[in-house]
Amino acid sequence: MITRENNPDFVNSFLDYSMTILNKSPNSIKEYNYDLSMFLKFIKIHFKLTNEQDFAKIEINDLKIDTIKKIKLDDIHAFLSYMAIELKSKPSTRARKASTIRIFFNYLSQKAHLIEINPAQDLETPKLDKRLPKYLNLEESKKLLNVTENEDNRNYQRDYAIITLFLNCGLRLSELVGINIQDIDFSEAKMNVIGKGNKERTIYLNKACLKAIGEYLQVRPKEGVKIDKLQSNKALFLSERRERISKRTVQYIVDKELKSAGLDSTKYSVHKLRHTAATLMYQYGNVDIRALQVLLGHKSISTTEIYTHVENSQVRDAVERNPLANG
Repeated sequence: MITRENNPDFVNSFLDYSMTILNKSPNSIKEYNYDLSMFLKFIKIHFKLTNEQDFAKIEINDLKIDTIKKIKLDDIHAFLSYMAIELKSKPSTRARKASTIRIFFNYLSQKAHLIEINPAQDLETPKLDKRLPKYLNLEESKKLLNVTENEDNRNYQRDYAIITLFLNCGLRLSELVGINIQDIDFSEAKMNVIGKGNKERTIYLNKACLKAIGEYLQVRPKEGVKIDKLQSNKALFLSERRERISKRTVQYIVDKELKSAGLDSTKYSVHKLRHTAATLMYQYGNVDIRALQVLLGHKSISTTEIYTHVENSQVRDAVERNPLANG
């Protein structure tokens, strides 16, 4: 939860703008607040406006816009350098901070007109290490599904539907727990989910998904389901307490089933199932990269491109299929 009294007015104005005009999600607003709080505390130390070195004890609500006007690109670089050297922050963490700072200064200069010069105009994003995503191969995916469909587990229909949706649709964790029954259109074999930034998108359901959801709905509790702020009575997936299933419970289910399938639960996770779905669709379904971008709800095509990695066997096979291969 954001404590607005701890912020300068111009930070709160930026957060309001991000929420109401840019339609950013509550999680994004919290991240913006955290990033800017850290940055401005560094600025107070950097500009010698405080003798306190403990970030937790530094107040920023007394900062004036005149101080912000003095910030230059070199000062932002100094902050990112501090994160890299002193805090040992990952490139991805620094990239997020840089993005927040860029959006913040664009607001101050272009929207609020509180500063004339935007010091972050030429701020570059820290280069990210390109790592191939971890994912289950086809046989491991089938094994996970087979283990989950175990009638010894009294919630096997629910858990099997959860794993099936992850592996077939590439859903995010938050998207899965947010599904309401009314979001599903069985006649059109599709459902709507709310993704990052509160953006709604359509997920098309194959036969496996429709079958798994249908079988779960036959046993989903109908009596005693809680009517609460989570709108549990509308939720597709319920916990044993008859309320909307939590992210933590879903993570526990996935971890348990991975272990049951003999797979390394420290290597794989809910998010890795999303990677798995995307990779399997790309490798076996000849899915166009743009279609995959829409399916996964990626804002940038560059995010989707991590799934275009191919196995060495596929590279070899491509050479062997060359019509000139036989000489």
